[in-house]
Amino acid sequence: MRLCRRFALFLTLCAPCIRADGLAQLPILAGEAARAVTADWLVTPVTRKAALYRTASSNELVMTNGLIRRTWRLAPDAATVAFDNLRTPQAMLRGVKPEAVVQVNGARYQVGGLAGQPDYAYLRPQWLDSMTAWPRAFHFTRFETGPTEAPFAWKPVRHSAKGAWPPPGVSLTLHFDPPPATLPGLEILVHYEMYDGIPLMAKWISLRNGSPRELTLDRFTSELLAVVDYESTVDHPPLPPDVLHVESEYAFNAMDARSASPTVNWAPDPDYSSQVNYKRESPVLLEVRPPLGPGLAIAPGATWTSFRTFELAYDSTDRERRGLAQRRMYRTVAPWVTENPIFMHVRRADPASVKLAVDQCAEVGFEMVILSFGSGLDMENEDPAYLEQIRRLVDYAHAKGIELGGYSLLASRKIDAQNDAINPQTGQPGGAIFGNSPCLGSQWGLDYFRKLRHFIEVTGFDVLEHDGSYPGDVCASTTHPGHRGLEDSQWNQWRQIAEFYRWSRGRGLYLNVPDWYFLEGSNKTAMGYREVNWSLPRDRQTILARQNIYDGTWGKTPSMGWMFVPLVQYQGGGAAATLEPLSEHLADYEQHLAQNFGAGVQAAYRGPRLFDTLQTKAVVRKWVDFYKAHREILDSDLLHLRRPDGRDIDATMHVNPGAREKGLAMVFNPLDQPVSRTLKLPLYYTGLTTSARVRLRDGAAKTYRLDRQYNIAVPVQVPAHGVTWVLVE
Repeated sequence: MRLCRRFALFLTLCAPCIRADGLAQLPILAGEAARAVTADWLVTPVTRKAALYRTASSNELVMTNGLIRRTWRLAPDAATVAFDNLRTPQAMLRGVKPEAVVQVNGARYQVGGLAGQPDYAYLRPQWLDSMTAWPRAFHFTRFETGPTEAPFAWKPVRHSAKGAWPPPGVSLTLHFDPPPATLPGLEILVHYEMYDGIPLMAKWISLRNGSPRELTLDRFTSELLAVVDYESTVDHPPLPPDVLHVESEYAFNAMDARSASPTVNWAPDPDYSSQVNYKRESPVLLEVRPPLGPGLAIAPGATWTSFRTFELAYDSTDRERRGLAQRRMYRTVAPWVTENPIFMHVRRADPASVKLAVDQCAEVGFEMVILSFGSGLDMENEDPAYLEQIRRLVDYAHAKGIELGGYSLLASRKIDAQNDAINPQTGQPGGAIFGNSPCLGSQWGLDYFRKLRHFIEVTGFDVLEHDGSYPGDVCASTTHPGHRGLEDSQWNQWRQIAEFYRWSRGRGLYLNVPDWYFLEGSNKTAMGYREVNWSLPRDRQTILARQNIYDGTWGKTPSMGWMFVPLVQYQGGGAAATLEPLSEHLADYEQHLAQNFGAGVQAAYRGPRLFDTLQTKAVVRKWVDFYKAHREILDSDLLHLRRPDGRDIDATMHVNPGAREKGLAMVFNPLDQPVSRTLKLPLYYTGLTTSARVRLRDGAAKTYRLDRQYNIAVPVQVPAHGVTWVLVE
């Protein structure tokens, strides 16, 4: 026992030596590596790589890619002491906090951090030397560094931007041991990744139970940042800081990042006593934590890992630029979102209906058929004869060059009292987000995912439209095999569905999911629309749809959101709302095709067929060919030029400085008469600086000089209720 204590004391005393040896192997941050990247990363590819350095100080570690920089002091304990936006330039941090906080077996512990900062309004470097380690904290022991690692596999099987996976960059892992006489054998690892060419990093934690007993992780906070104030108000709480976009994988129950992020919390900082707000309620402390639990048992020898949190530094208050940055983030850390197949929703799953849809899709250039909701498809059916019937349909589609898949409903339905989520207030089913919902940790839930995997493997399905995806329900049952009780119910249900989506991504399955599961492998969610609006008259549907696309692409790439085209009546509306017979409403049908394909947005064309006459077929083929001819630029980011309002022309423009076609603007005229306008096109994000070759529709190219704001003025003529486009080369 005395020898063990002496050895532990030796390690404690020599910890700075161990850290110094590790630091000595790193280059000093100096010269070009210490300077900010001057090129605009949204226009010009950044060649400088993310890397780890040491400072001239003997105990500081720096991670930077020339766009952002994060610095850690390693003694007397490890703590983030700077987080800088090199583009602005601006310090985003005003104070030192622990690297994480955990509650294990009922006791709360900080992970690293430094005590003694005299004022939390700002952080002066000279204060750090006098700051001390928290006595009851997990203390830093060593660090590791290396390349980034993929959290799961991605199998690209269809047209996409083919982003690198994992996204290239550098990783850092800080190791922490428990305070003496508390939790011997438990090690906490704090992980960071920073990515090349984008002001973005990720953070998550792991717990390794090296003790001989089971431990319970009651709560955790994986990130704490004392962020600089965004605004100053005395009487009311100000807005949260606006320098970072923060988003974690632990997301559900919404179709946009902000609504689907229950882990991102902006809270008052109790240490910030000198703030202007009278009640000291400024929400300037970022805390990333799950809303419940996780209440997980970690077995001896086991390692548990949290969700990842991504932190993107904004370098502007301009809405378009911030949207471009956020969309670049998704292309970087979830490159499968750039897959954008052209698909049809067929209403019936019988062989004759499916084959008709497959044949028509092949004839006009569509790429995928989805057996729609209400089609009769049953992916929970394990009858070998049924599975063989579906497999033959998949083979038929593949022979025609078409991918085939279908729809399954998960959460928004009732199973029974034994398998539904139990309301903690009543002890009975009911009160879930969708009313009644099965618990994914029930026996039914475990069987459901087993059946889906089996169905997909046996039939060779290429796509799953997974409706009513797990929305974050909790469950108070203590008899479900997939969780112990209320505290771990949300975590284990989320893990169940996240692991299924990761498995799907690894085998190349395309995932339409009307929730924000992109960071766990889904490809597409709804662009954002109200379903009953598809029962409105046809002319109103098209303008509303353009508004939905315009509004939905601020935070999503065009490929991340689907639209809807009701070829047959949908939720009422009668003849005025219906496109069938297609040949009798061809102008309205073509408007849907033009605005969807022109935006690079795929829609669920739901009905029994895509065309009914040769003329209808030619119109569908025309817009499919237009999209495929310009696919690279049409799958690129949208700039928002003028929102549709039914009063004048509306327009969006795709931009891509790395493509052959640098820009493509789509211009729509909702009026009853033709219009002539001079359209100002902002070309900064095309990468062009002095001149541009411009084509109106398929006409001859004309050269335009860019003004000092990188704009050109192009005269356009648009027929009544018509469309035109401007191609920039």
